[in-house]
Amino acid sequence: MQATEPQITVEVAKNLGLTEEEFEKIKTIMGRMPNFTELSIYSVMWSEHCSYKNSIHWLKTLPRDGQRLLVGAGEENAGLVDIGDGMACAFKIESHNHPSAIEPYQGAATGVGGIHRDIFTMGARPIAALNSLRFGNLENNHTKHLVRGVVSGIGNYGNCFGVPTVGGEVYFNDCYNQNILVNAMSVGIVKAGETVSASADGPGNPVFIVGSATGKDGIHGATFASADLTEDSAEDLPSVQVGDPFQEKLLLEASLEALKTGAVVGMQDMGAAGITCSTSEMSAKSKTGMRIDLDKVPTRQSNMQAFEILLSESQERMLIVCQKGMEEQLLAVFDKWDLACEQIGEVTDTGRLHFYHHGELIADVDADSLVLGGGAPVYQREYTEPAYFEKIAAYKLSDVEQPANYIEAAKKLFASPNIVSKRWVYEQYDSMVRTNSMNTIEPSDAALVRLKGTNKALAVTTDCNSAYVYADPFKGTMIAVSEAARNIVCAGGEPVAITNCLNFGNPYNPEAYYQFVMAIKGMGEACRKFETPVTGGNVSFYNQSVFKDRTEPVYPTPTIGMLGLLDSIETSMTLHFKEAGHQVYMIGTPQNDLGSSEYLRVYHDIHYSPVPHFDIDEEYTIQGIIKQLIRKSLVASVHDISEGGLFVALMESAMPKHLGFEITTDNNFRKDAYLFGESQSRILISVSQDKEEEMVNYLNSNNVSFTKLGEVRAQNVLIDGEDYGAIESWKSTYDNLLGEKMDA
Repeated sequence: MQATEPQITVEVAKNLGLTEEEFEKIKTIMGRMPNFTELSIYSVMWSEHCSYKNSIHWLKTLPRDGQRLLVGAGEENAGLVDIGDGMACAFKIESHNHPSAIEPYQGAATGVGGIHRDIFTMGARPIAALNSLRFGNLENNHTKHLVRGVVSGIGNYGNCFGVPTVGGEVYFNDCYNQNILVNAMSVGIVKAGETVSASADGPGNPVFIVGSATGKDGIHGATFASADLTEDSAEDLPSVQVGDPFQEKLLLEASLEALKTGAVVGMQDMGAAGITCSTSEMSAKSKTGMRIDLDKVPTRQSNMQAFEILLSESQERMLIVCQKGMEEQLLAVFDKWDLACEQIGEVTDTGRLHFYHHGELIADVDADSLVLGGGAPVYQREYTEPAYFEKIAAYKLSDVEQPANYIEAAKKLFASPNIVSKRWVYEQYDSMVRTNSMNTIEPSDAALVRLKGTNKALAVTTDCNSAYVYADPFKGTMIAVSEAARNIVCAGGEPVAITNCLNFGNPYNPEAYYQFVMAIKGMGEACRKFETPVTGGNVSFYNQSVFKDRTEPVYPTPTIGMLGLLDSIETSMTLHFKEAGHQVYMIGTPQNDLGSSEYLRVYHDIHYSPVPHFDIDEEYTIQGIIKQLIRKSLVASVHDISEGGLFVALMESAMPKHLGFEITTDNNFRKDAYLFGESQSRILISVSQDKEEEMVNYLNSNNVSFTKLGEVRAQNVLIDGEDYGAIESWKSTYDNLLGEKMDA
């Protein structure tokens, strides 16, 4: 053993993030005391980030079967679905929260790089990226620093790598002041039958490490991601990796070319826990083992210790199992792309991982004991209803005063950072590279990506209003799934499957775990209703900041990344009004409901209120009707009503073509609830006068609730006869406010 290794005690294990019980279990598995390197291996592989030990029980309750599903949750690096014409789509979303909170640029950049590698290690070419970002109060300089760093990191990495960022969402809330959320999603395309597995089949087959050299960046990054952020977390800065998008671009092209040689048996990205994770997961998957010589790993720094090489999370690296006898073909490809490709070991039939350093066996562990579904621990934590639910139960709509001046109320709502355009963000992203994006000029509720060589398109979106989940984790998560499906449908697509990024507080906190369990239950019910199986994703616990005098958990944020399909781009639909004279309708039922609305928070400073009205059967019916209206070409625009309610949906539909509108509210409802409430299952449409009668007849024949609101007009906004001013004034606020706040 290396002389520098400490004597192993339970305190050493605890310092590595293991519990005393886990330490005892490791000793039982090994039949002896582990050395420091072996203990370090278990500490990262049994961390929450790698093992999902506090979540896997509930994750297994999610629906995983679907007609189009080719690879389900946990089977490979990403989910895979059949999209027809001999093509498949790989997609996944993951978090990089803690690293981004400490070093926003590199944290976000390496999050983007890592999720793209998950896609192309399956043999798919990434064609689109999305993200879901949560920040604190935009009045804080620290928040602005984090926003600038994260957006630059995402933009620079994605732009250099050559994959367009086509969609996403950005929210601001005080609960994210310290612990921001950075969720990155990648979508890729592959021909059916040309995928590769993350397996290590064939004892005797050589094992290669390819790509960048290994350095000391990212060591124990998985452990770092499995703990609360504290005032001292900046000291963990070495746990943040450093990315190189140009190197990743070379790695992408070389990897896809290598697959065509037939030399690749299996391929795995080196993400969390680096060599440790890739060797153990590939071996466990194939019920094989590996013998690895760490001296052969190319390193950036001299005298790296064995555990540093094993646990490094240096970016742009892959592990490849090569077909024995085809080494030269593999080497030739990576040499062509000027990338390192070094044999570091071979596959064995032992079921164990044997790591050597300077000719000495420094770690001997059972591969299966390290991984999810093998020997890694599985826990079911206690959970209790959060105490703040009492504040929500005390809310009464009758206590909320209606505005004396509705124009002033509308302007205050419209100036919320959660409502205004995120143009300042997305203009830093390249959305046009590869020329597949269909939304660069005309917007849709979901991003549309054309599949070249076909008449098909993908519809993709990320969705979650965490305020709804905070108010009711079960219903709030159902709404997140339903809104994702609604956005796909409003863009003309058919929902196919989801990936998720589950951002929650400490699982040892019974109230935080209650939020997690109820969210999973709600997600499962909604996914079964919409027949959108869960293909995988990421669990990110410990999203709370611990200070000397308090703990601040974030709102529970189960981000939904949904994939939809348009079998014909002719069914694509945009959200904006097309011309004056078109008639404006609301499909769905209005409610006297202001629950969890942006209006309540911004205008009334009310932060505890029920989840908005939601009925999943009603939602399912409405989405089915919208599909038919689009396919029958009866509507000119379709836009879902969500944050900011009907008023904001109307403005978002009017602004793209600088049009106005005139509508009348219903005096059977509170006017603020009618305009600003966020009750679900409502969709705003416009229709030309020559198709209006046919559309109304169709809605009546299907017993669908709908309301004629008014009509599209030039320039001005009129509500109940009151002039709210020219659309250009509203558009100026909408387009520029976020940038002005960031520059202030």
